[in-house]
Amino acid sequence: MSKQRLTAIALLLVLIASFTVLLSIGSEIYREKPPIPTAFVDSQGQTLFSQNDIEQGQLVWRSMGGHQLGSIWGHGSYVAPDWTADWLHKEAQAWLDITAKQRFKIPFTQLNTQQQAGLEQGLREDIRRNTVVEQANGDTYITLSDTRIAAIKQVEQHYLALFGDDPKLSSLREQYAMKEGTVPSLDRREKLNGFLFWGAWAAITERPDADYTYTNNWPFDPQIGNTPTSDNVVWSILSIVTLIAGIGALVWHHASCKHDSLPKPAEQDPLFFTKPTKSQRAVGKYFVTAIGLFLLQILLGGITAHYAVEGQNFYGIPLSEILPYSVTRTWHTQLAVFWIATVWLGTGLYIAPALSGYEPKFQRIGVNVLWVALLVVVLGSMAGEWIGVQQYFDLDMNFLFGHQGYEYIDLGRVWQILLLVGLLIWLALVTAAMRPALKVKGEMRPVIWVLYASCVAIGLFYGAGLFMGKHTNLAIAEYWRWWVVHLWVEGFFETFATSVVALMLVRLGLIRARSANAAVLFTTVIFLTGGLIGTLHHLYFTGTPTSVIAWGAIFSALEVVPLALIGFEAVESYRLRSASPWMIRYKWAIMFFVATAFWNLVGAGILGFLINPPIALYFIQGLNTTATHAHAAFMGVYGMLGMGLMLFCLRGLTGQMQWNEKLLKGAFWTMNIGLAAMVFMSLLPVGIVQFFAVIDHGYWFARSPEVIHSPLVETLVWMRMPGDILFSFGGLFMGYFFFDIIKKAIIKKKAASAIDDSQASANA
Repeated sequence: MSKQRLTAIALLLVLIASFTVLLSIGSEIYREKPPIPTAFVDSQGQTLFSQNDIEQGQLVWRSMGGHQLGSIWGHGSYVAPDWTADWLHKEAQAWLDITAKQRFKIPFTQLNTQQQAGLEQGLREDIRRNTVVEQANGDTYITLSDTRIAAIKQVEQHYLALFGDDPKLSSLREQYAMKEGTVPSLDRREKLNGFLFWGAWAAITERPDADYTYTNNWPFDPQIGNTPTSDNVVWSILSIVTLIAGIGALVWHHASCKHDSLPKPAEQDPLFFTKPTKSQRAVGKYFVTAIGLFLLQILLGGITAHYAVEGQNFYGIPLSEILPYSVTRTWHTQLAVFWIATVWLGTGLYIAPALSGYEPKFQRIGVNVLWVALLVVVLGSMAGEWIGVQQYFDLDMNFLFGHQGYEYIDLGRVWQILLLVGLLIWLALVTAAMRPALKVKGEMRPVIWVLYASCVAIGLFYGAGLFMGKHTNLAIAEYWRWWVVHLWVEGFFETFATSVVALMLVRLGLIRARSANAAVLFTTVIFLTGGLIGTLHHLYFTGTPTSVIAWGAIFSALEVVPLALIGFEAVESYRLRSASPWMIRYKWAIMFFVATAFWNLVGAGILGFLINPPIALYFIQGLNTTATHAHAAFMGVYGMLGMGLMLFCLRGLTGQMQWNEKLLKGAFWTMNIGLAAMVFMSLLPVGIVQFFAVIDHGYWFARSPEVIHSPLVETLVWMRMPGDILFSFGGLFMGYFFFDIIKKAIIKKKAASAIDDSQASANA
């Protein structure tokens, strides 16, 4: 049996085993999720919060932006607090103060150390006790102590005022970048309290027959008994050992393999005389659209970052009343997915006919229809999100057309379904164009099949987000959300990109088909071995069982293993830029591939592993360390790769047209240097400051205005400006490059038309 066939079998086994584990863990999450009771009641059986209150409150939370305004269980945005940690801290302080005044007639802060320690022990015994009782008819009730209910009432009043327009909390709303009257309806705010309390209850209530909470003792707050579990420590150590062992094995394998020498490049560009088909020419508008969305994302990113220092204002302008932070951040994160996905869609539609040499009937019409549908979904979902956050929709309408509240899957359910339909149309178009190539038993058949399989996965796996319903338990919703975010983006996009780049280089005659086959199959096996089950590292503290920590820790460490050798890929790609004189035409496409390899190592590898081990994530989940990894990995890897793919396809579309190389050079260096400055001068230092704050005072403190708006952190946020400005210039350079190409294309078309008219007149 050939080595190639063995690798293909290994890939199939990895897929079967990984999805078996993922689905098995999902089943366990369904069984052991934090319960939503029929009611939380007092000792007399009077209802405090009903199941309906909690479920409707979840819809209210989603309508105001959900993850885009503060966070729940550590997932979400960074300017407003983590509402779970904030509620727990406020409830604990209220409980201690109420009890101190009852027993000692003075506030808790005036008690001596021994008295305080005694009350804190009583607090932990009260709030950590699991009092879930299931009755014969299936109803579930949770009884709360009178003291705890009194403390909850105090926290409720604070949140009712905060999410409304109470002038006493205007300053706090400004610090949280919340607009006045975030939730104008009192009834909605009361139900929102029910959902926020339930999230806090799950984070402090011990599981039945266990000494840790439903969120595995997250967030860190020693006063209430939330400290790291043994699973967090043990599996973190084992993950580091796994990482070292994996890197050692991969280095051994790399050293033992015989690497084929690069072929001698052709005398002329093999693609230079290939004329694009009608559908391929129609793909050009996808790349123009992607650049437009990219520039808009940069603008919204600057506004969103500025809210971190001026709260509701933008250089003194009360912009948050028109464009609240939750809207600008929604659009910023969603556009990142949209513009990069648009590049992927365009690349797939361009590459498919190039591989097969076949142009299906009505392919150009399909490409154009899909582009219009894409614009409708992008613009429609953005409008719906703004309307939803402004509270103009009722809760059911918001779910359908407004803001779903889940980061990266913010768009309303109708837009979500339409996007899935668009992806399926794309898959159908790619399939129609690639079908002849799939039947050919040529040298590149394995890579072509891997590419096609990744297209199928991209088309279908976005549908995982539809498994979250209107009232789905948050623990289950997070499980399916990360199927989309991690598997769709970080898993199958990676496979698609690896295959496309390999096919491009083979078509240029720069690498051998045999080498490309072996590299793509092996790389896919290695990436998916860690990447699929590694999804679970996002779920350590989202109401999941401890088995998630074990699986997630080990396999997220394996995610980093292939990145250890990514430097070889970068060097090899860099050498290809000058393999032949005609390669100058592809220089900047190759350079963006080099940048992709660099950021894969730094952003996805180093900064990713910074937050992946359970003990690390326990303390820094939802801090700016997460934003550090997200910016470096998402823009650094997928953004730079998208730029490279666009330039490669554009070279085929523009033919002999002279490009403005200075604009591309400026775009490349300003984007990369700007991204590095943004990450290492601001985001990472802020995350480290917050890390110290967590260790010293608890997680709630690191997310509080005392830290977020401290002089040091605000100075570090301002330090983003040099990097942001440089990066913005890169976007403008790239935008002007596209404008220049369009202008030249129009001039060329007019000149050709004039020649045709002249010839027609002469013939007449």
